[in-house]
Amino acid sequence: MTSSISPFSQPVFRHLFAAQITSLIGTGLTTVALSLLAYDLAGDDAGRVLGSILVLKMVAYLVIAPIAGGMAHLLPRRLWLVGLDVLRAGVVLWLTFVDQVWQIFVLVFVVNAASAAFTPVFQAIIPEILPDEKAYTKGLSFARLAYDLENLASPALAAALLVVWSFDSLFMANSLTFAISALLIMTAHIPQAAPTDRVGGVYANTIFGIASYLKTPRLRGLLAVYFAVSSVGAMIIVNTVVLTRGVLGGSEMLTTSFLACAGAGSMCAAFLIPRLIERFGERPLMLMGIVAAAAAMILGGAFMMVGGASVVAYAILWSIAGAGTTFAQTPGGRLVQRSAGDGDRSAFFAANFALSHGGWLFAYGIVG
Repeated sequence: MTSSISPFSQPVFRHLFAAQITSLIGTGLTTVALSLLAYDLAGDDAGRVLGSILVLKMVAYLVIAPIAGGMAHLLPRRLWLVGLDVLRAGVVLWLTFVDQVWQIFVLVFVVNAASAAFTPVFQAIIPEILPDEKAYTKGLSFARLAYDLENLASPALAAALLVVWSFDSLFMANSLTFAISALLIMTAHIPQAAPTDRVGGVYANTIFGIASYLKTPRLRGLLAVYFAVSSVGAMIIVNTVVLTRGVLGGSEMLTTSFLACAGAGSMCAAFLIPRLIERFGERPLMLMGIVAAAAAMILGGAFMMVGGASVVAYAILWSIAGAGTTFAQTPGGRLVQRSAGDGDRSAFFAANFALSHGGWLFAYGIVG
C-alpha cells in the first residue's frame, strides 16, 4: 500500500477513524447515562456504585486485554472487531432493562471486557495501513483529538438529548453507535495479520505480550511515562471538583470549565505533535510533556499551601497539564509499533493497553 503524509488519503483509515469517532460518542453518552442510572437505583450511594464501576473497568482492561492480544492472531481481524462491536451493542442495549445494581456491575464488566479485546487489535491495524511514520504520527494525533472531542462534546450532546429523551434512551443511542461502528469496519478492507511463528496455548500467548513488552528497554521507559501521565490525569479527574467547589468556592460550571481547559490544552498539543516530533524527536518531546504536567501539579499544590491563587492561574495550570500529558503519551504508539514484529503487534499493543491502565488503577487509588 502506498504511503502518504495525510492519513485520510487511505480509505481504510477513514473508515476506522469514523468508527472510532462514532463509538466514542456513544460511549460518552453511556457514561452520562450510567451516572443517572446509578443515582436512580442507589440514591445517595451512587458515588460508591460509580467508583466500583470505574474499578471494574480497569480490572477488565488489565485481565482481558493481554488474553485477547495474545490470541487475536488466530482469528480474522475483521470478524474479531465486528463481533466485539455487535457484542457491545447488545450489552449496552440491555442496560435499558436493568433494575438492580448488581446487574449494572455485570453488564459494565462485559462491555469493558469487549472494549479491552477490541482496542489493542484496532490500534495494531493502524500502523499497517499507515506504513509511513509521518502519516502514522498524524493518525495518532487525530486519535488523541477524537478522545478529547468526545470528552468535550458527549456531555453537551447528552444534555441536549435529555431534553427530549429519558436517560435510558442514551443506552439505545450508544447501542446504535456500536452498530454503525461495526458496519464501518465491515465495509473497510482490513489487511490480514502478518504470520507469526508463535506456538503454545492460551497461557503462553497471553504472557507473550506482557513479557516481551517488559523485556524491551524503551517500552519500560514508556511504561514509566504512562504511570506519570495517569497520576496527573487522575488528579485532574478526581480532584478538579474539590479544587473548584471546595477551594475556589465555584459552581458546577467552574468545574466543567476547568475540565474543558485540560481538554483544550490536550487538543492543542495533539495538533502540534507531528511538527514537534519532526523537530525534536520523541524522547525530548515526551520528557518535556511529563515535566510540564508534573510542574503544573506541583505549582497548583504550592499555591494551595500558601493561600491559593486566582481562578485564571489554576485554569492555566490545568491547560498546561492537559497539553503535557498529551505530549507525553501520544508518541507512545510509535515506540510500540517500532518494538513489535509484524505478527506480534496485537500482543504488544494489548500489553501496552493493559499495563498503561494499570497505572490508572493505581493512580485513582492514591489520588482518591
